[in-house]
Amino acid sequence: MAPRIDRSQVADTALRLLNEVGLEGLTLRRIAKELDVQAPALYWHFKNKQELLDEVATEMFRRMTGSLTAVDTGSWQEFLAGSARVLRGFLLGYRDGAKVFSGTRFTGTDYVGPVERMMRVLVDAGFTPRAAARAWFIVNTYTMGYVIEEQSVYPIPGGERDPAYDLDARDRRLEGHPLAIEAGREFFAELDAGFEEGLRVITAGVEATLLPPHR
Repeated sequence: MAPRIDRSQVADTALRLLNEVGLEGLTLRRIAKELDVQAPALYWHFKNKQELLDEVATEMFRRMTGSLTAVDTGSWQEFLAGSARVLRGFLLGYRDGAKVFSGTRFTGTDYVGPVERMMRVLVDAGFTPRAAARAWFIVNTYTMGYVIEEQSVYPIPGGERDPAYDLDARDRRLEGHPLAIEAGREFFAELDAGFEEGLRVITAGVEATLLPPHR
């Protein structure tokens, strides 16, 4: 008799496989093989790969909830930045983690508590609910987009830089175009510093454009 499986088992297996095969190789057929079941057994739970990715993203969020809850709420600026750092760090832990997480829909309501807390910190700091939601959306999309770029440079978590992003070789190819050379080094040299600088810019922009003037 074939083993019985549920959605959580499939999502857990998918996350285990992700660092090995990446997003492109993460198919229902590959997961079925890992679970020692026939592929049709997975189609009982997921109609297609997008439904699988929705469940995987939901599981990813569940796993980062504890770290998000632990972010200090001393000031809204640090809370916003700290939450972005948690998201970035978590996504970097999985090959193609940002691509998997972005553009998905959560399949349950586990996210409600953390999102309510995130919103409450900003609303208590003087943001309207609409402005608080927009601030979170901006920071989250910045973080996911940044990590997508990072994971092009370092495709494997903890691995080596992709040779395509060898900056010295790029400099030689672009000889005679000093500004383009400088741009590439700014984009791809110090990724941690670049993320933090972008986060400061966004936080300042949120304060300048979304926080009511009297606050």
